[in-house]
This record gives sequence, structure tokens and C-alpha cells, in this order.
Amino acid sequence: MAPLVEELSAAFSARSPRISLEVSGLGTGFGLEALRAGEVDLALASWLPTDMNPDWQATAIARDGIAIVVHPGNPVAGLGLLQLQDLFSGRIYEWAAVGGRAAQGLTQPVSREVGSGTRAAFEALAMAGRDVTPRAVVVISSQAMIDYVAAHPDAIGYVSMAFVTPEVKVLKVEGEQPSPETVERGSYSLTRELWLVTAGPSADAVEQLLRFVLGPAGQQIVGQRYGRIR
Repeated sequence: MAPLVEELSAAFSARSPRISLEVSGLGTGFGLEALRAGEVDLALASWLPTDMNPDWQATAIARDGIAIVVHPGNPVAGLGLLQLQDLFSGRIYEWAAVGGRAAQGLTQPVSREVGSGTRAAFEALAMAGRDVTPRAVVVISSQAMIDYVAAHPDAIGYVSMAFVTPEVKVLKVEGEQPSPETVERGSYSLTRELWLVTAGPSADAVEQLLRFVLGPAGQQIVGQRYGRIR
């Protein structure tokens, strides 16, 4: 969420120069723990935990699609959710079983680290209670995911659609590609909301920021890479 919130903060600061903002993107788990410790005014969360403090307030600001990415040379064009579960759980481990070439070899699932909001969202939306295989490679950032998949022809991973580059190929899921349009209308299966979380009643400056983010100017910025909330 950091690049999006940095853009929103820059636009907000241009209108409200007396309010100082500092944005850091170290993962959903880190942000929520910092909020719990009183170290930040807002936590950036790409997934809300089931045990979140009931006194906290979460505001959805955008909709994101989790893109399934493979090496550009991979001939597979799309997967169903069951195929995706089988690949990441290790039940299927050959590309030929999902439309790849017979000589293509074994699949290499790539997952995110514990505490990643993208990992939590992927497991909830795609895995239906099944665990990701222990043989999955674990990477610690969205860019590391792109770099690994781009360098390994047998790899399959997942990343926020905003981080997709031409170095990787995005697969369709249930016949849909992730895009601002498909996630906004909810037709893409792996759609999640992105949140700003506050610990109870917010300071006036925080309320001003939230109003801006959810207003026309803020949502125009959101719509450049994500699905709008409003």
C-alpha cells in the first residue's frame, strides 16, 4: 500500500501544507503492531486479521486484485481456483497437468513471508483452508516476488496487481484478468480491499486525510492503479 498512500499523502499535503505526513511500508503485521504500540496514527493494512481490536476503526480506501504471475515463457494462459489450490498446496506439481508443455517440468510455488497482508489475503481468497506446500520458496517483498518469478521459468507466485511489470506474465483466474475495472465491480476472484486503520477516535488531521482519500480527488488517484471504493 505504501506507493498508493505516498501518492495520496503528497496530494493531500499540497492542499493542507500544515499537516506533516510520513509513510512507511513494512508490511501489514508491522503496521498493526506499531498502531497497537501507539507509534503511528494510521496503519496501512492490505488484509484485516480476524482478531483485530474491536475498538479500532478500519476504513476501506481501494480495491486490489492479487495477480497470479509466472515467467513470460510459460504457455499457460489461465487457471481455475481449484487448479490454483492444487498447484500451491502441492497436489499438482507438473505444469503439464494444467495445460503446460509435457517437457516443461515441475512447478515452483513462490509465497510471501508470515505477516504479509498479501499472503493472508491469498490464503483466504484462493486456498480455501488448504496450506501452501512446504516446498514453496518464501520471499519478503512484492519486488522480490517479481524478481524471482521473472528469473525462474518454473515459478508461480502472487503479487498485488499494482506491482506487475512486463518481466512477468499474469494468468487469468476463472477467466478474468485483474484490473481496476474487474476488481471495482468484483468480477475478479482474488479481489481484496485495502484499509487504513486507526486506534479508536481519530485526531482531526487524520479525519481530514480520510475525507480527502475517500473524496473525488483521492479516489481519482486510487483509480489509476486500483479499483475505487467510491
